[in-house]
Parts: sequence; C-alpha cells; structure tokens
Amino acid sequence: MKICDVLKNVEIELIFGDDTAELTTFERDSRKIKNGYCYVAIVGEKFDGNDFILESIKNGAESIICSRDLMEDEIEIVKNKKINVLKAKNTIVAIQDIAKYRRSLLNIPIIAITGSVGKTSTKDTIASVLSFKFKVLKTEGNLNNDIGLPFTILRYKDEDVMVVEMGMNGFNQMRVLTNIAKPTLIVVTNIGTAHIGILGSRENILKAKMEILEGLKGNTVIVNNDNDLLYKWGMGNNNKYNVITYGINEPSLYNAENIDAHEDYSEFEINNSKFRINVAGEHFVLNSLCAYSVGKVFNLSDDEIKKGLLDLKLTEKRMQKIDTNCGAIVINDAYNANYDSMKAAIEYLRSVNNHRKIAILGDMLELGDFSEKIHIDVGKEVYDIDLLITVGKEAKNIADNAKLERNKIFCFDNNDEAIAKIKEIIDENDLILVKASNGMKFSDIVEKIKTF
Repeated sequence: MKICDVLKNVEIELIFGDDTAELTTFERDSRKIKNGYCYVAIVGEKFDGNDFILESIKNGAESIICSRDLMEDEIEIVKNKKINVLKAKNTIVAIQDIAKYRRSLLNIPIIAITGSVGKTSTKDTIASVLSFKFKVLKTEGNLNNDIGLPFTILRYKDEDVMVVEMGMNGFNQMRVLTNIAKPTLIVVTNIGTAHIGILGSRENILKAKMEILEGLKGNTVIVNNDNDLLYKWGMGNNNKYNVITYGINEPSLYNAENIDAHEDYSEFEINNSKFRINVAGEHFVLNSLCAYSVGKVFNLSDDEIKKGLLDLKLTEKRMQKIDTNCGAIVINDAYNANYDSMKAAIEYLRSVNNHRKIAILGDMLELGDFSEKIHIDVGKEVYDIDLLITVGKEAKNIADNAKLERNKIFCFDNNDEAIAKIKEIIDENDLILVKASNGMKFSDIVEKIKTF
C-alpha cells in the first residue's frame, strides 16, 4: 500500500516523508523491526510504544506510525534518514482502519473462527488441511484481539486464503473484529463458560460471539452440533444461513464414528472413510471434523484432508506432549482453561492406559461470581486417575469435589510448592497433565518438570 492511498482512506496524517512510499511489513515490537518495516507505536496500559521510536529506527524501520509529536532528537534523525512518519490520534484505531482498507483490496476467502474454547487449535487444524492445496495465512499463536487481528491481515503477501481467530470477553468487541476482517466463512467451535463472569450467562456469551455474523460476506456458518446452544442456534437459523454442522454425539452433516483413541493419536471414520490425527483427545477429533467441514466447502477430497490432518502442527501449550529427563511424559495444556477445556483434558487423561495418571490443575480465571460453582463442576470430572495436584485458592474447590481418595490429592498455594511435590514423587511411568489459566504461569511448572 502506498502512503498516499492510506491517507485517503484512514484518519491519519503524514508529518515527515514521502507519500509515494510503500508500507509493507507492519510490526509493533521495536525489537523485531528489520530493514524496511513500518513500526506501529501501540499505547497500552503499562507501556507507550512511542518511547521506542528511536530504537525502531536503529533496527531498520523505514516508516513510523505514532500518536504524539516527535521530540527534537527524533526529528533530526527522521530527517537525516528520510523516515516516513505518520501520526494518528490513536494508533490502535489507525492500524484497525489500515487493516480494514487492506482487506477491501483483497479478493480472497477469509475464514473466521470463534468460540469459548478451541479457537487456536481449530485454526491450526483448518489451516493444516487447507495448506495441502492452498497457500494459507493464519493467525500467529492466539493474536485474536483488536490488535492481533489487524496485524494478521496486514501480514498478507500473496496467499490464497486466510484463517483468522477472533476472541472477545464482552459485547461489541466481536463486532469490531468482524467488520475489519469481513469473513467469507464463519466457524463457531462452542459456547461455554469463558468470560461468564463478565457476560453473566452462556446465552449472553452466544449473543456476543454471534456479533461475528455482522461482517459476514457470504452465507455459510459452520457450528459444533454437540454444543447445546449452537445446536439450538443452528436449528433456528438454517433458513437464514447455510448452516453446516459437525459432531460426535448429535446427528450432523458430518459425524465422527468408530473413534479409536490412543495416548498420542486418534483414529475415526467420517462417512465410512478412515482418518487419523496425531494429537490425543476427543476434542481434537471435533477439531478434525470442523476442518473436514471447511475442507469440503473448499472442494478438497477425503485423501487431501487426510494428508492435511497428518501434517498438523499445533501452537505450543495446546495438549503439547513433552518428554522429561526422567522418562515421564508431560501434556502441556497450560495456555488457558475454562470448564469445557478442563473437562476435555481430564477426559483424555482418564482414557490413557499403561501410565500412572497425574493431573496438575490450577485456577480458572475471569469467572466472577460463577467461579466457585465452575471449579466444583470440574472437580466432579476428576476420577479414574491416580493423583491430583491443585494450585490456587479457587482450585481447592476442584480438590474438594474430586472423586478420589483423599491421600491421592495434594493442594498447594503456589507453583513452587507443587513443583517440589512433583520432584518428590515423579516416576518414569507418569503421564502428567498440566492445565490452568495462563495467568497461573503453569509454564514454569512444565519447564521444571522437564529437567527432573
């Protein structure tokens, strides 16, 4: 995009530089800037990206988007190096508007994925399937908010299709994202309890998620039919949208049957055709069904979808299998947690044979007044495993309601105490599930266990 075209379509001004210059690679971390990049000075609650303008120039920035006047030393360097400087009232709004303009220039399909749980792993699975036939741009990690989504769109080079993840924790947030991305196909993985402390009910979560439909440039919506609220939504909207359903338990357009689950892979059938995914857990069978549904929209054959599933590489901390020095196996699912993802991970642990099964579970955050009940409900899912270790005040409700003998349960206030206990009891035959909300910093536990 040329700066002159951006100026016509975005509320932003060029205060130094050449308006015929092009803006190419956008980056908000001054440490990652390389020659020719455009540095975007994002202002957050605890940092001001404007403070790193000089660092970004030192690292090779050719253009700057900032939200304050330049200081004298900055002006001198900008003029000497012929840096393009654009100023906006709010750089977050500016980058959203630039991404919206960029999207308007693209004539490619964009798949938008939302849901209470499984967005990142579903995105990875869909992208893996489509990559067998197309060049795919996907959201990096879980950069799915009002900053991450615009930067994803602005990474576009020459891809055939884009797979973007959209998250929210309140009303009107999804509306912003979908009107930037203008998706041509929407996927909703489930409606659970994530952010229920903010939104107040699962019905409100559904309402907030379905704001995604406002930006839809098309008519197809793919939903998980095993989720009760999405099942009802699909039944009530199949005349308005082309609703494609997938599921394991509820009759759907695409069902997985004859599921054969193993420690680190699952096999299953769709329409009498056999598939395999090299990730454990029934919830990844659901992800595969979702990716199959998308693949069929894009006219992929069963064989092409099978190969795409086998090539799947998940974002870290999503049911990530990690070997330790002592021979034990860690399942690192420590990025985030809510009732649905906790239940799915525990179900996987229960299904495994030939290992001592240990669950290290921590607090689930952002549940508000529902926190105690939801932690109690998770506790009721803890049975048929060998040991339970909990960390955190709320996680004690998991321990109190677990269906295990009391001498198999250990409660701790912090990660260091839990690490010390694991070091004391760990054995080469252990399979250790590690799961909590990201704020609990359970990755520290995983890193320590690896060295035991």
